[in-house]
Amino acid sequence: MVIRDFAEDDWPAVREIIREVLVEGETYCAPADWPDDELRAFWLSDPHTLVAVSDGDGRVLGTAHCGPNRPAQGSHVGTVSFMVSSAARGLGVGRLLGAAVVERLTADGFASIQFNAVVESNTAAVSLWQSLGFSVIGTVPGAFRRPSGEFVGLHVMHRPLP
Repeated sequence: MVIRDFAEDDWPAVREIIREVLVEGETYCAPADWPDDELRAFWLSDPHTLVAVSDGDGRVLGTAHCGPNRPAQGSHVGTVSFMVSSAARGLGVGRLLGAAVVERLTADGFASIQFNAVVESNTAAVSLWQSLGFSVIGTVPGAFRRPSGEFVGLHVMHRPLP
C-alpha cells in the first residue's frame, strides 16, 4: 500500500468511498445525499488531501484531508478527516493514513492535532487514534444519532506534535 497526495483522477474513487461512509451513517455528521459539488468542495478544501492506494492494482482504499482546525488564532492546531472503503477496513489503511498525516502536519509546523468529532461507538477508530498518541479530552454526550436512533457521544481527541 502507498500513501500519496490526491490526484484529480482519484476523485471518482474518493467520491465513492465518501458516499459509502455517509450512507452507512455511523461515523460522520454529514448528509448521505450531499450534492457532488458540495461534497468535493468539503473534501478537497484543506491544504492536503491524501489517498491510500493498493500496490497491486492502484485502487484507492482510503482517503484523508488535513489542515488548520480553525483560521487565524487557531491555525496552529491541525485537524484531519479520514475515510476507508468497507472492502479495505481492517487492513491497516487507517493506521498508514494516520501516520502520514501526523508526519505531514508535523512538517507543516502545527503544534498539535485535534479531532473535533470521533463517534464514541466507532471503537476501532478510537482505539486506532489512541494507539497513534491521541487522547480523548472530552465527550459531548448524545451528540451523534446513529441510524438505529441511538444517541452516542462525540469525542474530542487531541495529540501534541513534536
